[in-house]
Amino acid sequence: MSFISAREAADKWGISQRRVAVLCSENRIDGATMVGNMWIIPNEAQKPVDARSTRYINSDEKTVKPFLKWAGGKGQLIKEIEQYYPFENDKITKYAEPFIGGGAVLFDILNKYDLEEVYISDINHELINTYCTVRDEIDALLKLLSIYQKEYIPLGTEMRKEYYIAKRDRFNDLKVNGNIKTNVEKAALMIFLNKTCFNGLFRVNRKGLFNVPMGAYKNPIICDETNLRAVAEKLKKVTIVCGDYKESADFIDQNTFVYFDPPYRPITETASFTSYAENPFEDEQQIELARFVDSMSDRGAKIVVSNSDPKNVNKEDDFFDDIYSAHTIRRVEATRMINSNADARGRIKELLISNF
Repeated sequence: MSFISAREAADKWGISQRRVAVLCSENRIDGATMVGNMWIIPNEAQKPVDARSTRYINSDEKTVKPFLKWAGGKGQLIKEIEQYYPFENDKITKYAEPFIGGGAVLFDILNKYDLEEVYISDINHELINTYCTVRDEIDALLKLLSIYQKEYIPLGTEMRKEYYIAKRDRFNDLKVNGNIKTNVEKAALMIFLNKTCFNGLFRVNRKGLFNVPMGAYKNPIICDETNLRAVAEKLKKVTIVCGDYKESADFIDQNTFVYFDPPYRPITETASFTSYAENPFEDEQQIELARFVDSMSDRGAKIVVSNSDPKNVNKEDDFFDDIYSAHTIRRVEATRMINSNADARGRIKELLISNF
């Protein structure tokens, strides 16, 4: 009997080498054998039927995309991250994303799979309010966004700046003094500012006030009704929580796939864009998260964590290699989109850390 490598099988079947390794480890490829640290596969072995298709959502359903731009959004890494989706295993029926941000991975999963339970959370009150408002108050939200779009688009640059600053001031006033009655307006302002501010940043100062200047978009889509209505439908079955990632412990069990996308550890002194909320996320918090990942892993959950790779600037920096030493670390290419120095933008390595 002749054998081929996992890489050769991947090329033959049109799937990733990692996917082949997963299929081998689950005994789904007849005759696959581990030799040393690599799999060998009988040359005549057939590609297993992808069980994930049985849980795919009907293709006639509307697909959705993130409705907010977000610093560090994972749209460009979806192809890498989706290789970890474990939903072909009938045991994994739940999904949790405790640092939701723009939700690129969430919406990719909601587009592809019909899961029993989905949980998202974040400590950013305004972000979570916006998700809840899209889900629960879509008509009222769209009414306000339509007004903002009709008022803003025809204006010249200077008038746009005045309009933008007025809306930013109103948003900050509601952030400090608002109540439940102003949640829809605050969510509409959040989306408006996100679509018109510089680089789609959400950044606050030490007082917790949003302070990003206006961007230079000629014709921003402020009211994307088709996508927002589709998102509202997708979110109907999603549990949305405003809180620390540790609160997800009540949801996570052996039937859960968890994706952690925390504020990235800055790799340079000018690359700190972690001010999404008033509370910092520094090395101590990164270590606490790693220990939490360890405890959730002990429960049997399937886990993936993303973060920056300090080895981009210091080959001797083993911070993440040390705190995630019990797990598998992959370095993947990404594009740095936000940096005060234009020359520092470009291809870098990021980390994908998994417990399987």
